[in-house]
Amino acid sequence: MSTETPPDPMRPNEAHYDRFHEARATFTLRGEGAGAEQPDIEVGIAAIKAVVATLPLRPGVYRMLDARGEVLYVGKARALRNRVVNYTRVEGNPRRIQRMIALTRSMQIVTTESEAEALLLEAQLIKHYRPPFNVLLRDDKSFPYILLREDHAFARLTKHRGARTAKGSYYGPFSSGGAVNATLNALERLFLLRSCTDSYFNNRDRPCLLYQIKRCAGPCCGRVTPEAYAELVADAKAFLSGKATGVQAKLAAQMERASEALDFEMAVIYRDRLKALTAIQARQAINPQGLSDADIFAMARQGDNVCIQAFFVRGGQNWGHRAFFPQHAAGYADEEVLASAIAQLYTHTQPPRLILTDRALPESALFTEALAEKAGGRVTFHVPKRGEQTKLIEIAVRNAGEALERRLAESSAQGKVLRELVELLDLDGPPERIEVYDNSHIQGTNALGGMIVAGPEGFITSAYRKWNIKDKTTVPGDDYGMMREVFTRRFGRLINPPRNGEGDHEVVEGREYNERMPTRATAPLGRGPSDLLRKPPPSPGEDFERQTEDWPDLVLIDGGKGQVSAVKAVFEELGITDVPYVGVAKGPDRNAGREVFHFPDGREASLPANHPVLFYLQRLRDEAHRFAIGAHRKKRTAAIGVSTLDQVPGIGPARKKALLLHFGTAKAVRNASLDDLCRAPGVSKAMAQVVYDYYHG
Repeated sequence: MSTETPPDPMRPNEAHYDRFHEARATFTLRGEGAGAEQPDIEVGIAAIKAVVATLPLRPGVYRMLDARGEVLYVGKARALRNRVVNYTRVEGNPRRIQRMIALTRSMQIVTTESEAEALLLEAQLIKHYRPPFNVLLRDDKSFPYILLREDHAFARLTKHRGARTAKGSYYGPFSSGGAVNATLNALERLFLLRSCTDSYFNNRDRPCLLYQIKRCAGPCCGRVTPEAYAELVADAKAFLSGKATGVQAKLAAQMERASEALDFEMAVIYRDRLKALTAIQARQAINPQGLSDADIFAMARQGDNVCIQAFFVRGGQNWGHRAFFPQHAAGYADEEVLASAIAQLYTHTQPPRLILTDRALPESALFTEALAEKAGGRVTFHVPKRGEQTKLIEIAVRNAGEALERRLAESSAQGKVLRELVELLDLDGPPERIEVYDNSHIQGTNALGGMIVAGPEGFITSAYRKWNIKDKTTVPGDDYGMMREVFTRRFGRLINPPRNGEGDHEVVEGREYNERMPTRATAPLGRGPSDLLRKPPPSPGEDFERQTEDWPDLVLIDGGKGQVSAVKAVFEELGITDVPYVGVAKGPDRNAGREVFHFPDGREASLPANHPVLFYLQRLRDEAHRFAIGAHRKKRTAAIGVSTLDQVPGIGPARKKALLLHFGTAKAVRNASLDDLCRAPGVSKAMAQVVYDYYHG
């Protein structure tokens, strides 16, 4: 978090060292070398001074950019000019700030109405750009919620992520999808609310299996009246809002009345629902007595390694906890790390009215003001000193310490595996970015290539890519040709990045991806926040190949000699000589554990079946399999519903429906004569000629 005095930015991570190598090599601080100060620091100060001259005494957010327009640091200020002018003085600034100044070549400024608005915008930009001199909260996924959709006569209970566009009541956040699923399972047994989609609901003529196993009241087939179902919905809302005691008393009374009326079948149903209610209450890992809606944060630190443990309490119930491990925490005080993490956490998550922390935050009054609008009321930050809340903080602190110890142990084991991988593959050092490629198709149909990416901390799912095989010269089922096409498009794109809306189009798992985002490298004072979320393109003529972070340190290919030879030919054609790659092929009888590694020079190697490096490479390959096969299945499923009529020029949904109703099938349309096509309702003679020519050349 930025404050009224310049922050103490941390050292850039190792991935950024290569990017800034030239600047570091020529940059010398005062007192560190025999000569005077080097030009880099002077150039950086001059760039900052040029911006200071135009800055107002207003709140806002500033971004410091390097020579390529990449964001180095994002900060906020109550008075922009007073804050940024501090960067024009070398003396008195820590060495890390001086390093950042030396790399700065331009700045981008946006003014805001208040410092609280600047605080929220700063957190949003940090989360988007992930600058190397800011504390980063690695949290790629949004928090899941339980959604009670009320846009239907019979409300539906479901899991929800993302924007709140559907009409209904949202309950959360939950720490993970697993926590939501477990709660939903219990809620279905407790309140018997439907979870099926509206289309499935509207097409039922008899109850589904969920009704048979007593996890749905069967509203689709009239097994429950609208009034009784509305009462179940009201009970669910009361329970999720923290009124579990009233729901429990109501179920107990209903069970007793059913027993007295000798309706033992209904009594058993009420008994099972009471058990489900008890099961939800018994799963509490932390007992939030006296709390309705609150988030609890505690922090543990060992050197530059930090863990922040968060517990989420809603409606008096603990809805799970999650451990966060912020990056770039070196050089920041504990309070600043915690404050920055909390600000980024609430960028896309609604805060509760009460936030408990194990230490006081800097600018807590500013946080209260910034989060009040998102929460719909006043937000209170509190550091408990006595009472029940101190026990909650102690539990959170203990969990944070244990999570950090587990993280460090796992990192140590992972580091050992990567060092052994370096020896096996004769690499220059432990790889920061590993790319694994695999192809998927069925007899050449719906063919595509997939790439997954892994780093020292696990899989980087946001970097996954897939390519539809569309080269007309590639023979269907030719795995070598598919690999050639994928590598040509992938690495050709790195060497010659697309500009001005041109270039290859890639697809990410779950969303489309395109690097065609032309923007200016600098922005005038007062540009809008939406413009600030765009990544500037590389400058014309720059050495993009060595300055982009997308270049892999190691490439793994699912396949043997043939696939490796195909990749080798592509690299030779593109002039790539310094990207190590190796093929991973299953051994005899395709048995896992007997993999053979194929090197570009023709060498082969294998590892013992219980070797840790082999297990690691198997996990990478299996993830590539999962991603490629999953993408292929989605493509194949989409293709099943596509008719050949969709490819005929001028045939829209109405004419397609008319032709299918008249002829019965698309095959019958293809075999129909021109006269038969003319007799189809809604099809003119000219359109019939178009359809006939399409099928008959």
